[in-house]
Amino acid sequence: MTLLGSYVSPRESRRVWSGGLVTLLTELGFSDGAARIALTRLVHRGLLARHRDGRLVHYSLTPRTVALLADGDRRIFGLGRGDRPAGTWTVLWPGIPESRRQARERLVRRLRFLGFGPVQDGTWIAPHDREAEVLALLAELDVTEHAGLMLGSPSAALDVRRFAGRAWDLDELSARYDAFVTEFGPCLRETLSDADAFSVRTRLVHTFRVFPSLDPELPGELIPAPGRRAAAIKLFHDLYTALAPAAQRHFDQTLSTR
Repeated sequence: MTLLGSYVSPRESRRVWSGGLVTLLTELGFSDGAARIALTRLVHRGLLARHRDGRLVHYSLTPRTVALLADGDRRIFGLGRGDRPAGTWTVLWPGIPESRRQARERLVRRLRFLGFGPVQDGTWIAPHDREAEVLALLAELDVTEHAGLMLGSPSAALDVRRFAGRAWDLDELSARYDAFVTEFGPCLRETLSDADAFSVRTRLVHTFRVFPSLDPELPGELIPAPGRRAAAIKLFHDLYTALAPAAQRHFDQTLSTR
């Protein structure tokens, strides 16, 4: 989905040739068979629609996928854009029954992507006001009646940094930001072919997209080495923009059926 979300435009209507997608996926390290299986699974999950045009097969994004990608974009590209104070916190107590296990698992994945962390069994917290996002998520999964949601602020007596360390591994997060800069920093100084720009940019997005699930966006004074986060976020945006023309050109040329 990183591949399609980054290059398919307009998302609501563009159809892309299956042969070109398989070629691009093999460039990214998939085998031919694995690439085709991955596309078939996305169709079965309702994330891609399959269209036949004579001998050719094309894919398009489903409305559900377009909505998921839009939500993902807001979180990924908004991460760390402004060091906001965490005056208001969001607390969630989900009590989804065992009979709704799939919904429970989806809720956990999406909560992490919104910056939530489990402070203890059954209690999830996030800095900042996440009420609107959580209510929309609960409604989407049809589990609103099984969850309690509250907004509040920490007591002045609470050691917020220590408390946050129970829900998130902040030292590991800092190390991963540092590794991101080490891996992709040199690419800003290189002249890349269209194919290499496509590969680097796609890998850039795929690597960075894990950070929303790891980073609760605590203010700088509450995290170790805040400069590492700032450097990684700046690098992501700079490199994503710089490589866009060449990467998009390679994507479009590879998908051409002529």
